Amino acid sequence: MSDDAAPPAGLRVLAVDDEAPARAELAYLLGRDERVSEVQTAGDGAEALRMLEDTPYDALFVDIRMPGLDGLDLARVLRRFASPPAVVFVSAYDQHALEAFDLRAVDYLMKPVRDERLAEAVGRVLEARGRVAPPAAAGAEADDDETIAVELGGVTRFVKRSDVRYVEAHGDYARLVTEDGRHLVRVSLALLEEQWASAGFVRIHRRWLVPLDAIDEVRTDGGRVSVRVGDAVLQVSRRHTRELRDRLVRSARPGR
Repeated sequence: MSDDAAPPAGLRVLAVDDEAPARAELAYLLGRDERVSEVQTAGDGAEALRMLEDTPYDALFVDIRMPGLDGLDLARVLRRFASPPAVVFVSAYDQHALEAFDLRAVDYLMKPVRDERLAEAVGRVLEARGRVAPPAAAGAEADDDETIAVELGGVTRFVKRSDVRYVEAHGDYARLVTEDGRHLVRVSLALLEEQWASAGFVRIHRRWLVPLDAIDEVRTDGGRVSVRVGDAVLQVSRRHTRELRDRLVRSARPGR
């Protein structure tokens, strides 16, 4: 390969697990990925935090259940860093997936870690760090189609953002409405509005967030505006009416 085609520097990764065999296995698997240039390890959250304060890492692959400062606690501390690493949780349990979403983890790996899932997680880290653009698969959307963990009756399921027809505020939670159900997630509507703006979601009311491409019809009746999304008719508040109209105009494309 010529110098002009040389790949960019690989990722510097910190693998954290209190169990030595699991820690060694994770470091070994990460080290085999050509996109990773350096792997260091820590045996607990406190040691990892000391290393993170001294060294800039691109990514943290961390077990959740650890004595003392566990993986979730560590991720919460990292949110106060000026430039925190991307976080990938690694766990033998799936009940923490909602907390992982709250903490903006880029992925959630189940033990035993499979090579293909680890490779996917490394790819998501690269995207989060701005190293590569999302893969342009045929027919795929330009933005990465985020997957959201939802819990119902003790069972964690995964909903694609592209399947969400609209989002409804539910106190400090949000309810994702899809064709096949309604799913409560532990995240505020305001946070989803910020995170999903680039994917075409727009706030139409203090209660609702809607993807522009899901709007089937805009109705005006006596000066009041509403939108139809499938069978649902959602009121648009006066303060959001102009923004919605502007976004709809900007999203229009000639010939469409």
